[in-house]
Amino acid sequence: MIFLNAFLLSGLFCLVAELILDNTKLTPGHITSAFTVLGAALSFFGIYSKLIEWGGAGATVIISNFGHMLYLGAVEGFKEMGILGLFSGLLVKSSAAITSVVIFAFVLSLIFKPKS
Repeated sequence: MIFLNAFLLSGLFCLVAELILDNTKLTPGHITSAFTVLGAALSFFGIYSKLIEWGGAGATVIISNFGHMLYLGAVEGFKEMGILGLFSGLLVKSSAAITSVVIFAFVLSLIFKPKS
């Protein structure tokens, strides 16, 4: 059942993104940013952790999870170190994701050539 839930949840997020992309003039960059903010907002209201419990990997592999991680890191940092911890907490919680994206992008740029 967990596979079905993951498929349905991530499919729902993709469906919403595709509908926005097809019916508005927003670019994929706008939609990515909006979903990151949506993940942080859902985390603020306590909804995103319930989505992770229900959908498992369907909620943790999409871009909205990055907003969720940023929010959790900021809250943890604020609780530990105050207002300065708010900013350092963002990096502590999401540094693995950011580092892996930079490394994978670099390696793939060495392997593949862009179209001209």
